[in-house]
Amino acid sequence: MTEITDMIMMSGGHRIAVRRAGHGGVPLLLVHGFPCTSLIWSRTIGPLAEARFDVVAPDLRGYGRSDLVAGDAYELPAFSADLAELMDALGWDRAVVAAHDLGGAVALDFASRFPDRVDRVVFLDDTLPDLPAEYAAAGIPTAQDPGRTVVLDYHVNQGLHAEELLDMLNTPERRRRYIGEFFGHRLWSPAGAFSDADREVLTAAYADHERLRVAFIDYEIVTGHRTPSLPTMEDRKIQQPVLVLVGTDQATLGEHVEAKCEVAYPQLVGPFWIKGAGHFLSWEKPDTVIRALRGFCADLLASPGGAR
Repeated sequence: MTEITDMIMMSGGHRIAVRRAGHGGVPLLLVHGFPCTSLIWSRTIGPLAEARFDVVAPDLRGYGRSDLVAGDAYELPAFSADLAELMDALGWDRAVVAAHDLGGAVALDFASRFPDRVDRVVFLDDTLPDLPAEYAAAGIPTAQDPGRTVVLDYHVNQGLHAEELLDMLNTPERRRRYIGEFFGHRLWSPAGAFSDADREVLTAAYADHERLRVAFIDYEIVTGHRTPSLPTMEDRKIQQPVLVLVGTDQATLGEHVEAKCEVAYPQLVGPFWIKGAGHFLSWEKPDTVIRALRGFCADLLASPGGAR
């Protein structure tokens, strides 16, 4: 399993922990989401480096081994600013960005906020831009499927009742058990996709009260319980080439995914539905993700100027 290789200082005084392999290849940022850290990419980092990517998987600020920051500044613009600074520290002008879950929302913001720094984007079973008018104009229903409320109770609890939930999760064991549910009975993945040993590894960072508190902040923002200090850039189409991979057993995306992708991503490849996989594609189907990235970036990998 790829270990943390660097702690990179940001201008705000906090450090970002990264896992890195493949120095000198095509720059590739792997951005994790909730309930993960950069560990979720562990099964892909080495093989992607062998394919001639320069792979960097950071822990977002406040997550994993990265430093906590003052003022609860855990918003998409802040995450995006960190990614831009991280690229500066690495000497990268541009990169391919592959993203999952919250990382997908970060990638939406980052690709629009810093368009000259993003070659192309790969979304793994992810969120979509907030484009209600465009979706409606295309004849796509936008109402939430009421049948999904059975798996969205966590969304309400983390977004509207975070402090009460944290009061109940008042030991490291309880916090890890709660996070472990997302790799188990919450139906985000096929049965048996994660072993007990997998859950031990993937939940370790969330044993800490403050790390779990950080992870709930995005849900507070999404539910309107917390007002972000800066506007996000999730409300526009992504102009870079986009590849979308979706696990057939996921339970986090709404309906009409294909139609919405057609509207949101003018240079769309996919979406491709991966059988036998759920929400955590990079862990459940790493070989498929690796092949998809190699194919999507074949021109960059073959070009002497592909590493920038």
